[in-house]
Parts: sequence; C-alpha cells; structure tokens
Amino acid sequence: MTEHVNTGFERGTDGPKVILAGVDGSESSLRAAAYAAGLARRQNALLALVYVQPVLAGGASLGAPVADTTGEIAEGLVAEIRASAERLKGIFEVRWQFHTFRGDPYAGLVGAAEELRADAVVVGASEQAGHRIVGSVAVRLVKAGRWPVTVVP
Repeated sequence: MTEHVNTGFERGTDGPKVILAGVDGSESSLRAAAYAAGLARRQNALLALVYVQPVLAGGASLGAPVADTTGEIAEGLVAEIRASAERLKGIFEVRWQFHTFRGDPYAGLVGAAEELRADAVVVGASEQAGHRIVGSVAVRLVKAGRWPVTVVP
C-alpha cells in the first residue's frame, strides 16, 4: 500500500480557490470582472483583479509620460472597482484583491496567474480588429493550456 504524500498545490481539485480577472478599463474587461466576481462568490474563492501596465520600448513613447498615464488608469480602475464593491456590499461578499503588473498583457497575465497561483482566468474578448489576425490575449491564454480560461464578450 502506497502512502499519498501531499506535494503542495494542485489546481482545480475542489473548485477554484483563486480566480484571476484581467482588467484594462474596456467594457469587455469590466464585464469579465463582474462575471469573475459571480464565480468567486459561488465558489467562495478569492477574486484577483489584475491590471497589466503596458511598457513601451525605449523611444516609442515620443516623450509622453506613459508610466504616469498607465498609473492613472490603474488608479481609476481601483477607484471604479472599489465603488462597485461598495455598491454590492449588501448583496454579496466577495474577497478580492487588486494587483498591477507591468509588461505586455499576455506575459503580465501569465506572470500574475503563476504568482497568485490562479486556478482559473477570466478575460474580456478583444475589442481590437487586428487581434483576429495576430491572436488576442484570450486566445493566447487558451492556447497556453495552463488554466481554464473564460472569455467574456
């Protein structure tokens, strides 16, 4: 008879414990966050809202204070999410955290999912036409095959 030794973390065994939602301020990402909040509530999971601040290559910013701009977006998202959470407080409680990572959206979400030990990832569908050709962040996450990925239209 062999003894089962718990080697630590195992994804998805009793339902998700951490549900990661990628947010960038777009309508589809805010719908994804709302959907993820419902999942987190039903599963009694932690909702990790993640904003990935884009990093532009040197010289690409043409003097624009990109870090300040994306920082303002992150602050605006936090304020929006906090306001939504306050409005919903009496309806249902969801444990949630807001995280900001830097990089391109795909790499940032992958890094966030690994660091936060996400069991599931929820993202909004891309609203950019070019992504049909190149591949959206959502498609790349699905192809990575490391987490269940839900794409919210």
